This record gives sequence, C-alpha cells and structure tokens, in this order.
Amino acid sequence: MSLSFISSPGSLAVAGRLHDPGYRGFASDNYAGAHAEIIAAVEAANEGHVTAYGEDAYTGRLQQVVQGHFGAGATAYPVFNGTGANVLALQALLPRWGAVVCASTAHINTDENGAPERIAGIKLLPVPTADGKLTPELIDAEAWGWGDEHRAQPLVVSITQTTELGTCYSPEEIQRIAEHVHARGMKLHMDGARLANAAAHLRLPLRSFTTDVGVDVLSFGGTKNGLLFGEAVVWLDSQTDPGMNYLRKMNMQLASKMRFVSAQLIALLSGDLWLRSASHANDMAQRLRAGVSAVDEVRITQATESNGVFAILPPGVAEKVRESFRFYDWDQARGEVRWMCSWDTTENDVESLLAAVKAAVASTPTSKPGREDAAGN
Repeated sequence: MSLSFISSPGSLAVAGRLHDPGYRGFASDNYAGAHAEIIAAVEAANEGHVTAYGEDAYTGRLQQVVQGHFGAGATAYPVFNGTGANVLALQALLPRWGAVVCASTAHINTDENGAPERIAGIKLLPVPTADGKLTPELIDAEAWGWGDEHRAQPLVVSITQTTELGTCYSPEEIQRIAEHVHARGMKLHMDGARLANAAAHLRLPLRSFTTDVGVDVLSFGGTKNGLLFGEAVVWLDSQTDPGMNYLRKMNMQLASKMRFVSAQLIALLSGDLWLRSASHANDMAQRLRAGVSAVDEVRITQATESNGVFAILPPGVAEKVRESFRFYDWDQARGEVRWMCSWDTTENDVESLLAAVKAAVASTPTSKPGREDAAGN
C-alpha cells in the first residue's frame, strides 16, 4: 500500500514521501540529497544482471577514472561510508602495535565512535591544533618512542583535507609533512571526505596535493558531494598494497552490488561534476561568510577555505536561529557554531539564514564585543 504524505502547506504530495522537500538546513553536507546525475547513473546501472562483489564493468571502469586523477599506480576500493574507509585504510597501514598521530579535531578522533580503536584495534595519538592542521612540529609531539615496548608505535600520520574546521592544506604543507613522516619510517593517510572542496579552493588537480606530494593512502569522499552513498579507499601505489581485498571483506565494507557504488563514483569523477558541485558549495560558504561578517555581534573564527563557516554568536542567538534552520554547536562553551553549505545550497537559502541571524541578533539583548577575526581574514 502506498503512503501519501504532505509535511507542510505548499509541499508536494508524493507517494512514499515522508519529508518536506522545501526544508533546508546548514547542519551538514550529508543532509543534501543526491545529485540528479548520480541518480541517473544508478538507474543506468540497474538494468539486468551484473556480476557481484566488484567483478563488474563499472568497478573496472572506475579504476581507469581514478587513475586519470591520481596516477597509473592508484587502485580504488569502493566502500559504504567514510568511517569504513578510514578504518580500513588505517588498518591496512599498521601492524597490531601501531598508532596513528592525528589532529585532536580529526573525524577519526571525534566523530567515529571509537571505530578505529574498537574495530581496528588502533591507538590514536591526538594533537591539539588551532586550525585543524598538523605540521611536522606538531606531529613530533606524539611521534616518538620507537622501540619502546611500553608505547604504541607511531607509524602513521592521518591528516584531513579539508580539515574539520574548514581549513585547507596547501600542496607544500602536505609535502613537508610527507617528507617528515617518511624520513621517520611512517606512512601518510589522508581523510579526503571533502577532497573535492579542497581542489576547488586550491584550483588544482586532485593528484597535485595527494599522489604528487607523498600521500600514501587516501579515503576519498563522495557522500558529501552528491552521492547517495559510497566512498573509496584509494591506494596510491598499488605495489605497496598489503591485501586490501581481504581487509575490505573482513571490515564488512565489501558491497555485493558494488556496481551501484562504482557507477556513482564514475558519474562524479569522469567529468567535472565533482568540481562543479564542490565549487558551488564553497561559493555558498563564501557568500554566507560575507553576510555574517557584516553583523557586528558575530565573530568568524576560522578561515573559510571549504564549504563550512564557523562563528561565535551572542548568547541566545543560536537557539532563535534554530527555530528556522538546523545547525550544530561546534564549541558550546564559546558559543561557536558551524554552518555547512552543500552542493544544492542556493543563494536564497543563504539569504534566508542571514536574515534569521540578523533578526535573532536584533531581538536578543547583548553587549557588542569588539570585532575580531581569529582567522585573520
């Protein structure tokens, strides 16, 4: 039996729909739906019977597409989600006694519910950073104790591009990290959940700040950039592959109908959809930043180099804005919030949020602090 549901006046009645298609949010780029070109790719892959578990033409074609972006030695392993990609990549890089140096804000440390530790048995060595970015000097705060049987051995560094604070590493910064960790016998993993946003900001091809500067393994994100679901672990030098096929199965990340993940990634990467979508999300974040920067009582806290805007709001303002838009507190003690733009965020969405912020500020009694921009912008 079909179900018709109208969530609010003006929304369309569609059989099976349980949400208001007019609702817009700024909590996460995961809130956005899938791009129409991705849906079309899934539909095209849905005809007839196709060999399972990656022995299909789509997964084969994906290898060619990925190699075009990351080099002839790259191999892509489609997986279900970002946490699975990170856990699988890190497990493949480490022996049982290994540890990972990461920023304290890293997704593997804060938002994966202990999956690296619980599923892969990996010790994380988090390092506090001001902007989410590691440096060789910060890495050395935890990269020590090799040969000490009482200490988990720091053998991998994991960086996020762009970071959880919306900041972006330059190719030079990544190369400096790679050379630093390789000289110590360590490997470099990159969590690229928003890698396309980094490329859009840097205006550079994907390999220029991954393969070409010494990254060993990449978790490539698709869900935040218009996919229904699906990411990929990209092993950038296939000659060093430790047996990813086996590990992927052990980690419950082997899709039987892999063609549907691969078809989405092909649609994203074979043309410029990945860049179009990420560039648009970044542009909307810049528009939002410019608008909130003009409000005296709001203070931007990070450079806006991706699709996220971080700001401190006066007390009581966030609660009023949330009456219209959902978004997350980043640091509740400081009143810091995070607004994320998506591939489908519109100018009208941004203007509506800005209007809500301005109205909330105007209606909330507050002292006016001096203007400050911690990001120096």
